[in-house]
Amino acid sequence: MRYLPKSPAERQEMLSAIGAKSIEELFSSIPERYRLREALKLPGPLSEAEIIRYFSERAGENSRGYTSFRGAGVYNHLRSVVTDAIIQRGEFLTSYTPYQAEISQGTLQAIFEFQTLMCQLTGQEVANASMWDGSTATTEAVLMAERITGRRRVLAAHSLHPEYRDVLRTYAKNSGLQVEELPFSKSGTLDEKVLRSALRDDVAAVVVQSPNFFGCVEAVPALAEIVRSAGALLVVAITEGVSLGALRPPAEADIVAMEGQSFGLPPSYGGPFVGVIASRDKFVRQMPGRLAGQTTDLDGRRGFVLTLATREQHIRREKATSNICTNQALCALAATVHLTLLGKDGLREMAQQNLSKARFALAELTKIPGVRRAFDAPFFNEFTLEFPRSVKIINAELLREKIVGPVVLGTPYPELTKHALVCVTETTTRTDIEKLAAAVERALQQPL
Repeated sequence: MRYLPKSPAERQEMLSAIGAKSIEELFSSIPERYRLREALKLPGPLSEAEIIRYFSERAGENSRGYTSFRGAGVYNHLRSVVTDAIIQRGEFLTSYTPYQAEISQGTLQAIFEFQTLMCQLTGQEVANASMWDGSTATTEAVLMAERITGRRRVLAAHSLHPEYRDVLRTYAKNSGLQVEELPFSKSGTLDEKVLRSALRDDVAAVVVQSPNFFGCVEAVPALAEIVRSAGALLVVAITEGVSLGALRPPAEADIVAMEGQSFGLPPSYGGPFVGVIASRDKFVRQMPGRLAGQTTDLDGRRGFVLTLATREQHIRREKATSNICTNQALCALAATVHLTLLGKDGLREMAQQNLSKARFALAELTKIPGVRRAFDAPFFNEFTLEFPRSVKIINAELLREKIVGPVVLGTPYPELTKHALVCVTETTTRTDIEKLAAAVERALQQPL
């Protein structure tokens, strides 16, 4: 009986305890038209071995032989088996968040190493012990800027990830923030003239993503100078951390919010991931979440402590800076192990492979009649293309050849109908890219 549903007698006992005579009475509040009156069309009954075989076969149908050209905030990168071996050790897996902090020295040291790596990558002076993900980290960075400046108006680039903008708007709805979006230019980046005209003395933060949602690299130093001249703070969001192996770190930004999924975490159907907030040291008191610090004990030995903890679980609610800092310490540990194994040279090599393969893919795809690059700004491993027909139709044809096509941009950006975002990483082979180009050309030749 361990894995079986309750017996009829047990069900009746439960119904009696809550004052219902039958299952029908229990669900009487559900309108009749929504009730299922026939058995689900499921195979079986099956034994445990048969069920495992069935789902293994279905999973194989989904993954076997497919190549994906989608990124848009979730990226497929090479990972070492060493990473999984370490994060599955019991001392890390079961103590992922240090509520009795100083007892968990190993976890605190791992968090401290994570913070150090994030500062080195972003060019900032201090980083926290991780956030829920990149989207919430971006919004928390905006709220941090609001507390620092005392202002309520936020300017967000329209080229910021649509889902990040959705999270920001959700927070703003009940927090009194006024969020406005700034259009992108013909080059795909934020127009400096538009930014200057929108800036006034009531702006708390300007939020840009680099590389942005279209894959375009923003001119962070120039934007920072413009934003700072108005007394506002520049928040730079990063969804593709591997880009920092090739691009200058956004050291000029006031706050950096990053998604760390690219560092040793598989796509996993969209999570769990790990968010990062890094900033200048002078803003540390307004940083959400917690920070691990290094110290020396009474015997002169190196030790680690929670230096700052501003969550509702630690201090009074009215003084707390955040309540979304569940601290993805296990995912942060995975990122730490991954980056340590790669080292500076390894990360740089991985980034160079991404860049080279993306350039090759762009060259191959733009050879196809009617396909052109939409924006001319520098890019990393993603770029936007315009096609002569519906991208959804093209993707349907690609799927027949076991190719998961690029992201359709017409849904989040109605002004970009027939546009798509193509992503290439170091896991994509030359053969994969050539196969994509050939398949796209065949799809465009199909009669409408």
